Amino acid sequence: MSEVTTVATHCPYCALQCGMNLRPATGPAPELPVEVVDRPDFPVNRGALCGKGRTAPAVLSSRVRLTEPLVRCPDTGALKPATWEEALAAVADGLRRTRADHGADAVGVFGGGGLTNEKAYTLGKFARLVLGTSQIDYNGRFCMSSAAAAHQRAFGLDRGLPFPLEDIPQTGCVILVGSNLAETMPPALRYLTELKENGGKLIVVDPRRTRTAEQADLHLAPRPGTDLALALGMLHLVVAEGRVDEEFVAERTEGWAAARAGAMAHWPEHVERITGVAVPQLREAVRMFCEADSGMVLTARGPEQQSKGTDTVGAWINLCLATGRAGRPYSGYGCLTGQGNGQGGREHGQKADQLPGYRKLDDPAARAHVAGVWGVDPEALPGPGRSAYELLDALGGDVKALLLMGSNPVVSAPRAAHVEERIRSLDFLAVADVVLSETAALADVVLPVTQWAEETGTTTNLEGRVLLRRRALTPPPGVRSDLEVLHGLAALLGWEKGFPTDPEEVFGELRRASAGGPADYAGISYRRIEEEQGVFWPCPETGPGEPEHAGTPRLFLDRFATADGRARFVPVVHRAAAEETDDAYPVVLTTGRVVAQYQSGAQTRRVDELNAAAPGAFVELHPRLAERVGVEDGQPVAVVSRRGRAVAPARITTAIRPDTVFMPFHWPGEGRANTLTNPALDPVSRMPEFKVCAVRLERG
Repeated sequence: MSEVTTVATHCPYCALQCGMNLRPATGPAPELPVEVVDRPDFPVNRGALCGKGRTAPAVLSSRVRLTEPLVRCPDTGALKPATWEEALAAVADGLRRTRADHGADAVGVFGGGGLTNEKAYTLGKFARLVLGTSQIDYNGRFCMSSAAAAHQRAFGLDRGLPFPLEDIPQTGCVILVGSNLAETMPPALRYLTELKENGGKLIVVDPRRTRTAEQADLHLAPRPGTDLALALGMLHLVVAEGRVDEEFVAERTEGWAAARAGAMAHWPEHVERITGVAVPQLREAVRMFCEADSGMVLTARGPEQQSKGTDTVGAWINLCLATGRAGRPYSGYGCLTGQGNGQGGREHGQKADQLPGYRKLDDPAARAHVAGVWGVDPEALPGPGRSAYELLDALGGDVKALLLMGSNPVVSAPRAAHVEERIRSLDFLAVADVVLSETAALADVVLPVTQWAEETGTTTNLEGRVLLRRRALTPPPGVRSDLEVLHGLAALLGWEKGFPTDPEEVFGELRRASAGGPADYAGISYRRIEEEQGVFWPCPETGPGEPEHAGTPRLFLDRFATADGRARFVPVVHRAAAEETDDAYPVVLTTGRVVAQYQSGAQTRRVDELNAAAPGAFVELHPRLAERVGVEDGQPVAVVSRRGRAVAPARITTAIRPDTVFMPFHWPGEGRANTLTNPALDPVSRMPEFKVCAVRLERG
């Protein structure tokens, strides 16, 4: 621990990035070096934490985390301890050999939405300069890429929430689509509670009656994969009932006529047949949303993780625009980002098509600016590469070696058994992680890296608020930071300079690289973040003698980020999921999270308290479906798709549609939900269709 008794920092898990304090653990011979203390002054969570946040120090224990490099022994095939010099040399040799034999694009890089901004920035720079590869993407492609694409099409800029969370209780009506905040972001549920206390209304769209849906004034339970039709049906009623804000549409938007025509093809009775949501419920939802003085639509993975996710989010944005619920105080569309740095992680260069500052990799001006910061010729930068699933699918084929940081695709990727097979087929795999995840266990070299409490760095939460995690304790002797790993590899591969290990120095370079871009961090500093409890981007740097830019908590109030300042309606029509049910696979599977586990579970499954609360996978199904299958509560049930079979105990409940089953995706093994999921990709965002596929049930 540093000289400071208590260190203010942030939770390592979801995109709320809840504030917390760390102090030396108390008690006789405590197993863990630090304990979590409330931080009530931080405005996002105001001291509240979920169980994952409270128990986060448990993963710092040497009992569960990696503390020395591992290299696979060629004789036995087992992973054996090695020195850092041996491990880094093995990684450099594997990457160098692959490039020499097969070309730069035979080397892939796969990052993570939990990496700090500094690490994501450096990883992208390392891939494009040191390796010269275009083959880099990250697991954030599985998170909110469809919402990001829809944001860009409609508003010209993507930031998860264009307003701070504190605005939510002040609006008149919230439509929450495909989000179970009570379990995925428990401290954020207070904003919905305060909304209702203030007289606002809450509409929840979810095929399950979740703990969040139980708080709703109106719960709409559509068949998975039909959210697009639902939004179009509501927009149809807005037009038919004369509820369009004609003045707003005329003054601040473009493209209404085509979007209107698309919506008018989705009359209420037609939408009821598609979605299963009754016409009176549709009409009530429209009435509640339009009769409020202001309103918001907030989406999460439900509508986004679909092969039509971009169009689905676009339909909800069209609803906001048509009713004047955008670009005004306490109104707008927002996405509830999932991963801890899912927002910042895609802004600074680890995504296949982007450079730092949310610049496009195929934009000559963007390439010239970033190349200037990096001191290279713009022509030296490779072009856009494959998206995440396409990159994983290419492993062992065109892509023969992979450097992976902060992700566990063996559990988290769709069609996971196939992805695992592709990973096993690689000539060389190096993984940097804090624990021996299911993916790390397949690696040729495993590099143990520092965790949240052992390093300093910035993250950007779902509001676009750039935050600072401060190092609170010294990592174990055998552990290095990701920045040190990339510095060491760069040096071995011929780049002695350009890859600093000090995070504040890296952030300074990131600021210059982002300057003038859509996600402009140039005016943000570690000092300002600490003094101001975070700074909202865009925050450009001001000239000498001018006051510092205040940051931008609220976007679009004066103009949208398009060339003419107008938002764009995008015409969309409903289309079926990539895989519809049939006689052989008559049930719909949807997936999601539970409160006590996080993402692939690589860290949370190592925490005793969390495992006690959520020990393993399960299959949630309706009593009528359970009766047809002949399974009782707690008995094993097999879920079979065209891609594989998963088995887990049945959890029978009336809180789910009779034609749908739900599985959480946190576990490997026979209960691995992503064995079943469909990798069909959205044509714009390249998001896989995690949320809907056809399955059949069998007694396990």
